[in-house]
Amino acid sequence: MVLLHVLFEHAAGYALFAVKEVEEIGMLLPQVEENVLNIGKFNSMVSLAAFFPFKSAQAALENINAVSEGVVHADLKLFLETNLPHGGKKKVALGVADAKIGAALQEELTCSIQTGGVVAEILRGVRLHFHSLVKGLTGQAASKAQLGLGHSYSRAKVKFNVNRADNMIIQSIALLDQLDKDINTFSMRVREWYGYHFPELIKIVPDNSMYCRLAQLIGNRKELSEESLESLEEVVMDSAKAQAILEASRSSMGMDISPIDLINIERFSNRVVSLASYRLELQEYLRSKMNQVAPNLAALIGEVVGARLISHAGSLTNLAKYPASTVQILGAEKALFRALKTRGNTPKYGLIFHSTFIGRAAAKNKGRISRYLANKCTIASRIDCFSEVPTSVFGDKLRDQVEERLSFYETGEVPRKNVDVMKEAVKEASDVAAEIKRKLEKKEKKRKKREKKLKELEANGDANGEAEKVENGEADTSVVKKKKKKKQAAEEAEVTVEETSAIENGAEDAETPAKKKKKRKAEAMEAEPAEETPETPVSEKKKKKKKKENAE
Repeated sequence: MVLLHVLFEHAAGYALFAVKEVEEIGMLLPQVEENVLNIGKFNSMVSLAAFFPFKSAQAALENINAVSEGVVHADLKLFLETNLPHGGKKKVALGVADAKIGAALQEELTCSIQTGGVVAEILRGVRLHFHSLVKGLTGQAASKAQLGLGHSYSRAKVKFNVNRADNMIIQSIALLDQLDKDINTFSMRVREWYGYHFPELIKIVPDNSMYCRLAQLIGNRKELSEESLESLEEVVMDSAKAQAILEASRSSMGMDISPIDLINIERFSNRVVSLASYRLELQEYLRSKMNQVAPNLAALIGEVVGARLISHAGSLTNLAKYPASTVQILGAEKALFRALKTRGNTPKYGLIFHSTFIGRAAAKNKGRISRYLANKCTIASRIDCFSEVPTSVFGDKLRDQVEERLSFYETGEVPRKNVDVMKEAVKEASDVAAEIKRKLEKKEKKRKKREKKLKELEANGDANGEAEKVENGEADTSVVKKKKKKKQAAEEAEVTVEETSAIENGAEDAETPAKKKKKRKAEAMEAEPAEETPETPVSEKKKKKKKKENAE
């Protein structure tokens, strides 16, 4: 006899169900599928043995993360050890939904684990009637728990996704390749379209983006004159070419073109030029992203080729897991499988062919240098993937090694050993990492200090909103500073006006502006105390009394 228990993981907690008459249920599987939908019949097959509710949302998230990764959490282990029956004549079997967590439980517990078949059908019924099987749990509470845990689980997965920075690189390189194709296609369209009017321009200017800018600038070739030479030189960056364009426009064999056609050509050329400028911006963005995510790979093989390798592998982590032999032919899978099928020569390189190293190597050394370069790319990608502080020290050292290997193939000069180079790199990288950490700590201290000051100012503020004034203090001070500056500027302007007027009138004995300014200040100082101490009504009364007494 086998006593089957089924483990069900819910957002509210872990539940353990005892299944009655397992053998009969296994024999009548189609009837079981029908009875699962009926709560009355399902209750006769399954009964709740134990329920372990999660204490908090954080505990639920930790447990679900452990289950998704196939790890037995401490709460789950304690729950099963406490509630699963031990010993007796009947053998105890535990049914679980996921084979991954089942394998982990098999190692932790002594009982046998079952997945699939009857267990899957019973778990389907448990999932359907769970809120009815557990006392005190309503359907609304169960759905709320599922929604909350689903949101927090998804948020945590996105937050802790190590590939999230790689995704930006993958999208950027894909867009860059697409832009290259589109710009090339559109430029050829402009060449054909504008070539009807000015066919000689194609031979003079072979560059696509420059041709589009010229088509946008020239418009009607009959309107070109000597005055247009400067603007042509700005575009082509060559006075001889600009002169050639001007001469060709005068003796061109092209057909006349209507103004509406010219407007459309100019508009389309403008779009192509804007796409070309955006491509340059995107390339700069890709360069900065590669220097953040994979600085060593970018330093070794270049930003564009490195980004293509990451994109083809799927992520930097996947690229780091590949062996050097796979990295070498990454991108040449079609040629590899064709060679294996026909028993021909396998390809020597894939995406890394676009590196400058392979282009510089001799034909007989291309295979050797590609193998060596793939080896160094693997090392660089692993350092980038698993290092805490990203630096390009290792990438620079690996690049130097490839350069030495190239010179060895050409001149026979023996390169340095990898051990010596890596020792130097480790030492330099540790120094650079220490410097970066020191800067980050300094920034963190400054931020904490600012927050502390703000809190102190908020604490000292009264209930009438002094804290709000502290928050807006920067704006207030800036306004005050602006007012002071305006006042100073006005005073200086007055002084200069007075100086010029004095010079123009030729008044030799006139007072200087500085003396006038001092005089005004002294008069103001004398006037202030008089205003501050006016006579009180009591002193006035005393004076009146004295006058009356004298009169009597």
